[in-house]
Order: sequence, then structure tokens, then C-alpha cells
Amino acid sequence: MTNLAQPDVTIFLDHAGVIRRAALSPAFRGEALDAWVGRPWAETVDSFGSESLRSLVDDARDSGVSAFRQVNQIFPSGLRLPIEYTAVRLGGDAGLVAIGRSLQAVTELQTRLVEAQQTMERDYWKLREVETRYRLLFGSSSDAVILLRVTGLAIQDINPAASRALGGSTVARRPLVGKDFSGELVDGERDLFHAMLRRLDEQGSAPGILLHLGVERAAWMVRASRLASEAGSLYLLQLTATEAASTSRQSAEGEFADVLIERLPDGFVVTDRDGLIHWVNPAFLDLVQMPTAGGVLQQSLGLWLDRPGADMSVLLTTIARLGVVRPFSTRLRGELGGETEVEISAAGDLDTEPSSIGILFRDVGRRLPRHDNDQRLGGRLNALSGRIGKGPLRALVDEAISVMEQHYIEEALELTRGNRTATADLLGLSRQSLYVKLKRYGMDQDTVTDPGSRT
Repeated sequence: MTNLAQPDVTIFLDHAGVIRRAALSPAFRGEALDAWVGRPWAETVDSFGSESLRSLVDDARDSGVSAFRQVNQIFPSGLRLPIEYTAVRLGGDAGLVAIGRSLQAVTELQTRLVEAQQTMERDYWKLREVETRYRLLFGSSSDAVILLRVTGLAIQDINPAASRALGGSTVARRPLVGKDFSGELVDGERDLFHAMLRRLDEQGSAPGILLHLGVERAAWMVRASRLASEAGSLYLLQLTATEAASTSRQSAEGEFADVLIERLPDGFVVTDRDGLIHWVNPAFLDLVQMPTAGGVLQQSLGLWLDRPGADMSVLLTTIARLGVVRPFSTRLRGELGGETEVEISAAGDLDTEPSSIGILFRDVGRRLPRHDNDQRLGGRLNALSGRIGKGPLRALVDEAISVMEQHYIEEALELTRGNRTATADLLGLSRQSLYVKLKRYGMDQDTVTDPGSRT
């Protein structure tokens, strides 16, 4: 990765946005930029980013410093990379200087962070899934099932069918929990039941016995088995009515999927593995400010994401590896200039390497505070523009680079939630180099975590 002490791309422009000269960091060794000289800067990026660069040049020329813009830069060799630019007016006829940073490393780190999050959440959701399935099966089973504590034979849990067998109601089954099951048995059958449990404990299995349960003392065949749980060992009792008539139930299922997705208030998109849009619902068209689906079908979803190439790359890479993406935040850009904070969650039709991907976009603009990092950086660079003419150009450029370096370190710390080791990896620095920079900018006293610094 590139050290933040030097920009990845430095471009000197006249006030009309025409390139006078350009330089690259050593990471781009082999790229010859002579072909850019004399060309409008806006012609060196893809068509979607041209207008962004024109706005960037206008802002820098009029106010002295521009906000950040992210575009797909096309290099003379044909290489395309997502680059984030800002520009500063140099004063007089000196023109403008644009400083750019490659987002490729950020994309790779975001992918790793998403994968780490998926790994941490996977076990949690597996546990929740097992618990949910247990509760659904336990509650909806037509077989009567009772869980008894081994010590005391108190009822640990009981499903609705067993509650009815004991003469209770489906809703009021909870009062049975905690009661001694032996008290529900006929006097002559209590010893038989205890003998079955002793045999189960000694031999691991026991034949079923016939018990008469409930107010009407209906005959039930009872089988028992041992079950381990967090609450300790349990007896699982399965009750089968000897004269129960099986009733078949048919449930008619309407095919409402398409209608429901069309009516969702959240945007929904179906893409192929390359991110080309195949289907959208009306809510997504509202988010990107498009009147009809014809304007987005067969287009890359990345055209409307906050960081061209970066967010889309993270999404597709994670889907290809894991088959699912749990919510992460980004922004959608509308065709009329609007921007919407959204949370994205997605799933593929296969666990890995899916051919189709369904992506849900939830508008969280009213829920999530907007980041003011760009405004804070803009204020710092504005302060530098007031010093034009009061010192040599090299000193101004060095200060601008320091301001940007501090900005990206702050963003990386925010992205990693203060983890210094992860921050150093994100920025392509050694941990010691990061400590030096934190101390230089007075950030070493901030509350950050560093799991690798303690033994």
C-alpha cells in the first residue's frame, strides 16, 4: 500500500481545468502521464465522473479549496482505479493543484472488515437459528412433548399439544411449568413411570409405557429419552394418544412474492454477479431519482453508489465469498443530485459464486447522522488557502498533505473503531509508524484499542 506521506496522484491545472503537468507516487511505476498534458482533466475519467471534476475545479477556483470527489480515473495505460480528489487554488496565475488518493486499499480493507463481521455474526446467527427452529418445532409439533428436569421431575417446558393432554389450554400452559410431573399421574402408574426412568438412566433406553393423563384420564403411550441442555440434563417425554385420529391440514399458498416486493418501502434490486441490474422495484427508482426502470436496467449498480468502484467491489467480493452481506452503510446518488443514506443487505442464489444477487436498500437518512468529516477537512484546507502568498508553494503543499494525512488517519480510526492495529493495516503503515503520526498530530491520547500491544 502507499504511504500517506505522498499523494498517489498530483495534478497541476490551469483555471480552466486543463492539465499542465502531473506526477504519480512510486506505486504507479511505469505509468507515463505525458499524454495528459494539455488535455482537460475531465476527459481523463469515465463519463460519469466528468461532471464531478468540473464541479471540483469550479469550487477550487471560486472558493480556494474544493470538497472531495470520487471518480474512476483512467490512466494512459488503460488502468482504471477509483481515486478520491480534492483541489486547492495556488493563487495568481499559478492555477490549481489536485491531490488524489487511491481507494483500492480502502476497498480491500472494507472487504476484510465485512468478512470479519460476517465471521463474528455467523456463529451468533447459527445459534439464533437453532434456537428459533427449536421453538418453532417445539411449539407447532402435533406430537405432545414435555421436558422434565432430572432432579425433582419438575416440568421444564411443555408444548401446546402436551398442555392439552394434561387438561390445560394452549394459552395457559405456562402455569404447568415448574410443577412436579409425578403429581399428574394415577397412583398405580407412578411407580411404573419411575421404573421406566431408572431403566433409562442405567441402560440408556427404555420401552414405552401406557399412562392415563389429564382430567379424563385418556390413555397415552409415553416414551422417554435423555437430553443435554444449558439448564442441565433433562428427560424428554413423547406422548402419543392411543386412539387419536390423525387429521390432515392443507394450507393454500398464494404466490405473492412479486407483489410484496413491488410494494416494499425499501429499495430492492436484482443484479448478476458483475453488478448489472436486471430488476428493480419502484422504491429503488425513487432513491436514485429515475422515472422508469428502463433507465437503470442493464446498468452497473455502482453508478449510483457513494464510492464508484469501491462499495460495489466490496459488495460483489463479499457475496462471491460468503453468499450474503449483512447491513453496511453507504449512500445512493440520485440522477437529480440528491443523496440518500442507506443500509445495504444482500444475498446470492448460491452460498458462493452466485449468478444472481438480491440487494435491499433501506433509507436510514433520518436515523443515521450524516458524517461531517468532509466539512471538517474542508475547513482545514480553507484555512490554508488564506496563507497563499505568505510562504513558498512547497510549504503550502506540505501542509495540505499533512492536513489530508491527519484526515485519513481519523477516518481510518473511525472505521476500525479505534483499533490501532487494524488502522495501521488499513493505511499501509507499520504500527510504529502509525504511533509516530498519532503523536505528531496530537492524537496519541485518544481512546483507542490496540489488542496487539499487550501481552
